[in-house]
This record gives sequence, C-alpha cells and structure tokens, in this order.
Amino acid sequence: MPGFLEIVKGRRSVRKYEDKEIPEDALDQVLESIRWSPSWANTQCWEVVVVKDPAVKEKLQATLPEKGNPARSAMVAAPVVLALCGRLKTSGFDKKEKERASTKFGDWFMFDLGIAAQTLCLTAHSLGLGTVMVGLFDHDQGKAILGVPEGYELVAYIPMGYPAKKNEAPRRREKEEYVHLNRF
Repeated sequence: MPGFLEIVKGRRSVRKYEDKEIPEDALDQVLESIRWSPSWANTQCWEVVVVKDPAVKEKLQATLPEKGNPARSAMVAAPVVLALCGRLKTSGFDKKEKERASTKFGDWFMFDLGIAAQTLCLTAHSLGLGTVMVGLFDHDQGKAILGVPEGYELVAYIPMGYPAKKNEAPRRREKEEYVHLNRF
C-alpha cells in the first residue's frame, strides 16, 4: 500500500473514465472521508449530492460552458458526480453574534469545502478512482437542478470513476520557488 505522500503525488485530474460502476463500499469510503475532514470549529458546513442518474448528469453538464471547460465530457462519462455544497454563515462566524464573520476573509465555507474536496479526491485515488474538480459552471442553474436550498451554495462538481488512462504529472514548482523563511 502506498504511503500518504505517494497518494498525494499520484492523484491527477481525470476527465476520461472506464464504463464501469463504482462499488457502493468504495463510494461509502469516499463519503465517509468527507465526514472526517477538518473544518472551522468543527462546523462541518458541507453537504454532498450524489448524482448517478444520467439525465441529471446531462442537465448538470449543460451548466458548463460549451467551450473552455475540459471537464465537460467527464460530467456524463463518470458513473458518479458529487456536487459539493456549503452551508453559509456557519464556518468562520462568531458563535454568539451569528451574523458577524470572525475573519478578514468572511465566510470560511470555501476553505472548509476545499479541505473536504481534497480529502475526497485523495481517498478516491487511494481506491483506484479518478476525480476532477469542476468549478467553471453556472452555479445558480446547478443549484436549481439539484434543489439546493437557500442558505447554501453549490461550489463544485466532482465527477468520479475509474480512469480510462494514466496521466503524467504536470511540472511542479520546486520548494525553493514558494517557501520563504521568516519573511516573504
């Protein structure tokens, strides 16, 4: 079994999938991993819509621009699309004054959802599954299709399935290019 750093290094954005269903136990493991993701004050502001219905996946695909999004075909090719949503005004908000954000950056839900998304993508990869994060789409149209209620935002689609091919790693910056000691 590969170590954690090997899992991190091996994960790729996968946009082409085999025509093969994901076993329920593998899907359950991916969803369970989200449960254990860290979040601001353990607010767990995430909600996940599991989409398997081909007709719904086609509707979601239509929310992506026809040009400029290489994940467009993945939306219908993947056996499962996970729609990651976040509850607003929970993460990063003062517990007593619920309308007041605690940080300069306001609502922290995007940070928490980023952690949850990374956790699910790494878990999927460890199980031999591929994923791709999709953020370029009409979010309001997607919310309507999925019935996402007020007080929540649809943040990302994550198509998931068995990769049809192995992708090579793109160039990564060396540590010396982004690590600063004591000062920027």
